[in-house]
Order: sequence, then structure tokens, then C-alpha cells
Amino acid sequence: MWQNPLNQALRFLLEIAALIAVGVWGWSAGSGAARYLLALGLPAVAATLWGVFRVPDEPPAMSPAPVAVPGLVRLLLELALFAFAAWGLFDAGATTAGWLLGGIALGHYLVSFDRLPWLLRR
Repeated sequence: MWQNPLNQALRFLLEIAALIAVGVWGWSAGSGAARYLLALGLPAVAATLWGVFRVPDEPPAMSPAPVAVPGLVRLLLELALFAFAAWGLFDAGATTAGWLLGGIALGHYLVSFDRLPWLLRR
């Protein structure tokens, strides 16, 4: 199910939402010039981590993994980023958005149950 195009689209939208949530938290946590640095820098760091540390040959990758990591490391990285994004929304006062992001991310992992054994074998 994890390679279904609709599920892949949902995953992409979740990743974008997580990056936005990290930026929202950065904006709310900072002040002055630091606010801009956190709001733009933290999502850039998160996107870099997401794109660089990948499992080799994971579809729908367009290119080889820049830094190949075991599946468990990748799974923990994904879970940490989604958890931080949801927590960031809670901390920024957007509790409904935090619940939605966390719930939809959890639902995505439940629907993508066949990806978890694939990841853990890598």
C-alpha cells in the first residue's frame, strides 16, 4: 500500500506540512532577527536531513541516496521530524493543527504498514 500513488501524494503533503509546522514553531519561538532565522533555517535543516539520509533504493527515489542509512535510522528520523512538527504546532498554540498533523501522520504509517517491515529489513 505504501507505493500507492495516493498514499505517496499524502506522504508528500505530510512532509510539506511538517516543514511548514517547523517554520511556524521557529517563528513563534524567536524574536527579532532570530525569528526569521528560525522560521527559515529550521525547515531548511529538516528538509536537508529528510533528503540526504535515505534508505538505498526506496521508491520513488529519483536518485541514489546521498547518505545511505539503515531502515531503522530512516524510520526514527521520520518519526522524530513528524513528532517535532506536531509538538511545534502545540507549542506555538496551534493545537488543532498539531492534532491533525500528528493524527494524519500516524494514520499514514498505519496505512503504510507494509513499508515498516521493508524498512526494518534494510
